[in-house]
Amino acid sequence: MRILMIVGALALSFPTLALAAGDEDSSPPKPTNTTKTCKGVKVWDDDKGRCVRPKNSSLDQDDLYGAVRELAYAGRYKDAQGVLLAMADQQDSRVLTYWGFTHRKLGREDLSLSYYTQAIAQDPGNLLARSYMGQGYVEAGQMAQALEQWQQIRAHGGTGSWAETSLRTALENGSTYSY
Repeated sequence: MRILMIVGALALSFPTLALAAGDEDSSPPKPTNTTKTCKGVKVWDDDKGRCVRPKNSSLDQDDLYGAVRELAYAGRYKDAQGVLLAMADQQDSRVLTYWGFTHRKLGREDLSLSYYTQAIAQDPGNLLARSYMGQGYVEAGQMAQALEQWQQIRAHGGTGSWAETSLRTALENGSTYSY
């Protein structure tokens, strides 16, 4: 309860910003043919004009990352993991973050924490990994750990970002986000 009072007092000091405040990961991804047309672990390849397995696509790492976000937002966590498997750099902080996110959404909390920890070790300023990790802590009722991630987001310059705002909201009322 004391933690919630602290967060509440801090929240009053800063106006809540729109979730789209300057962070590319702050708004839901726009649905593309990957989620509108493709089934299973496939992505839309504009060059080929059809759905293909990620490893057989002409998509680069950033395009594959976008497909992962889109599939995860659509609740297709296992399909998103299939695309993650196709990504060349498995130690990329963004890839590790989405491994953590998809495992958390599939109910594998310990595994998700392992991935978030690896993502943060690669990039201590990975605000998205910190926010998702903190939201996982909120879901688990571990408010002190969630508050620590919120403080780290702020310490890394994330005040007012989607990562900070969404975690603060989760701390205040228990609502977490799916993107």
